[in-house]
Amino acid sequence: MAALLEMQGITKTFPGVRALDRVSLSVEEGEIHALVGENGAGKSTLMKVLSGVYPHGSYEGTIRFAGQEARFRGIPDSEAAGIVIIHQELALVPLLSIAENVFLGNERARGGVIDWRETNRRTAELLAKVGLREAPTTPVGDLGVGKQQLVEIAKALAKKVRLLILDEPTAALQENDSQALLDLLLDLKRQGVTSIIISHKLNEVRRVADRVTVLRDGAAVATLPREGLSEERIIRDMVGRDMAHRYPERDRRPGAVLMEVEDWRARHPDHPDAIS
Repeated sequence: MAALLEMQGITKTFPGVRALDRVSLSVEEGEIHALVGENGAGKSTLMKVLSGVYPHGSYEGTIRFAGQEARFRGIPDSEAAGIVIIHQELALVPLLSIAENVFLGNERARGGVIDWRETNRRTAELLAKVGLREAPTTPVGDLGVGKQQLVEIAKALAKKVRLLILDEPTAALQENDSQALLDLLLDLKRQGVTSIIISHKLNEVRRVADRVTVLRDGAAVATLPREGLSEERIIRDMVGRDMAHRYPERDRRPGAVLMEVEDWRARHPDHPDAIS
């Protein structure tokens, strides 16, 4: 399978800190590629370099996308090439409708006037693709976090995305919403959309990722295939040593009682007759 993305020798420094140290990453067309690592390993920084948040010239190394060298000066450049990043903090406007958010900055217009009929029609098509059963006119602020994630993905599809980057997409989601989002990523894969997912949830990584690249201290230390992938191997590469125990040992002998409460009752401020 051909590589859609190749990043070679990416180095990014901030005052007093080398956040990325000659990182190389290859992503094949049509795959779901996971980036994992401890906090501060450089995962989000690498994706910000790729998406133009950190523009060409602010880092060392080369990026090739779809066979062409990429020198993105900002997010509009990367989005024009088909790369869309969805950050952990969603970039939606709560008071605007779903349709307004999906096409914000990418408006459907005729003669300089927004065509709301076409905007809502196209939004309804995109919402059907991501499995969101909401009217295009629904305010985004009325949606839960899981549904807002789907709006972000619909927004990416509206930009004819070829490479979708998701930074910790399930961090704030409940289990059912997380599973639905992972199912959607697999469905988008079948539709030809390539994805990069940053996640700390290794069980989710193992479920959807075709390959996993591990970053440690700003360097890429391993790229692992799906076959035979284990959480133990990922963790070992993340921390740089074998883990005899995933969690620290604890002294389970309790000491003396520090606090004790009996017959405590409290009234809810909105329901003064209810006692809990």
